[in-house]
Amino acid sequence: MGEKPNILLIMADDLGFSDLGCFGGEIDTPNLDELALSGQRFTQFYTNAKCSPSRAALLTGLYAEQVTEKADGGTLHARNNITLAEMLRLAGYTTMATGKWHLGESSERRPIARGFDRYWGLLSGCSNYFNPGDRRPDEPEPGRKNDNDIRPWCDQDTVMHPFNPKNKNFYTTDAITDHAIQFLNEVKSSEKPFFLYIPHCAPHFPLQAWPEDIKKYRERYTSDWSDIRQQRYLRLLELGIIDPSWGLPPADERAKRSYANLGNHAVETMAVYAAMVDRLDQGIGRVLSKLSELGKKENTLVLFLSDNGGCAEEIHCTPETPPGTVDSYRTVGAAWANASNTPWRLFKDFDHEGGISTPLIASWPARIKKPELIHDVAHIIDFMPTFAEIANIELPSHYKGQSLLPITGKSLVPFFDGEKDQASQRELFWLIGGAKAMRKGKWKIVTQGPKRVQAGIQIEAGHHSWELYDMENDRCELHNLANRHPEIVEWMANRWEEWHTKCLQDTALY
Repeated sequence: MGEKPNILLIMADDLGFSDLGCFGGEIDTPNLDELALSGQRFTQFYTNAKCSPSRAALLTGLYAEQVTEKADGGTLHARNNITLAEMLRLAGYTTMATGKWHLGESSERRPIARGFDRYWGLLSGCSNYFNPGDRRPDEPEPGRKNDNDIRPWCDQDTVMHPFNPKNKNFYTTDAITDHAIQFLNEVKSSEKPFFLYIPHCAPHFPLQAWPEDIKKYRERYTSDWSDIRQQRYLRLLELGIIDPSWGLPPADERAKRSYANLGNHAVETMAVYAAMVDRLDQGIGRVLSKLSELGKKENTLVLFLSDNGGCAEEIHCTPETPPGTVDSYRTVGAAWANASNTPWRLFKDFDHEGGISTPLIASWPARIKKPELIHDVAHIIDFMPTFAEIANIELPSHYKGQSLLPITGKSLVPFFDGEKDQASQRELFWLIGGAKAMRKGKWKIVTQGPKRVQAGIQIEAGHHSWELYDMENDRCELHNLANRHPEIVEWMANRWEEWHTKCLQDTALY
């Protein structure tokens, strides 16, 4: 290879599989659609089922269970790993990040300590989009989960807690975009390649958006959520993203009740959510325009994904206030999340496809020459070996005096070059809040776990047993074959236990 490419890695938060236009959705996402239609769309790309585990896996190329304090959250505490930023800095890259970190707030766990030259953003999980801090004069009290829920932000390595924006027109998605463009301007004359990581907060709750963006969508969502889901399913078929033989699962059993809970705000709820996705796409368009302006678009690998599937949590802290404004705090609930995750079952916090299967878009004009759908399996742990290959650096076995765990991900570069089926029999594993899964080839075992409340959803007893699905013929997980193939379930369950035991050993060393 010649000149090392720049890398732009953009991640949405709680975006459903079919929310983008290029993945069957009715929300206007022209910038991501253009990126997809000139590049590649991965239809079997996997993340983890929750924010922090996905971020840990993305940045380290390892399973979250190997590097964090707990699989369903926690911090990136172990030093048995090297981050993408640390690795790329060894390869001569300038490393920058703006957006949601969610991997620890202490000084040794913040972005600057983990290899980023520049950082600005939210250290914690979610925050008021218009005002993350204290109430401002002539404004209502910002909507929050509770009175004490004010999250820490960070500028470089200076924590802002509370973060009180001076700009009265502050909006988180716009501010993240502004800082991304600022960082690009800082490297415009540099001969060094750059790595820019943009983990957006949108469209994670609370539902808040600019009035002009919301207005655009009110008429669009006068149709019932189930009608929207059916329309998305048909578009996914037309686009060739899903197989018609899989069918469409019945609506989730919680959806009708969830929709009723929205009351008179049902239409406004989805209009605000769509507006948040729309504004996200607008921001991405601004960043892509800046790349073109700087003459760097041709040799920049751009990747877009979501950290997990759409979220069904019911958190309506301001039930009398419509969603959208600074003083509101509401979520979309199970009905609209069911539509967002079309055609998959379940949601964020579950290891069925609705929790772990997200869009992945790849664009690299200098190398990806053929627009196409990639139906091969890929995983969020694959970014580390991918970036090492294109940066022409061998992954180190030691870093800062620590031994590093070996990477198990597979480079995506062969896909960029038009090659297929690089790892059809690879083994992948998941664990989240009692839910477990493994995939090998066409087979997937998965369980919802023991009786518990998961992300606000009651899981009744009787869902702890392994289910088995043929993902070639039934990716919508409609036909449980566990009783028909107990030998496959037993073998895969044993492999899952071996993997989990190894992860516990890895984290126990640090």
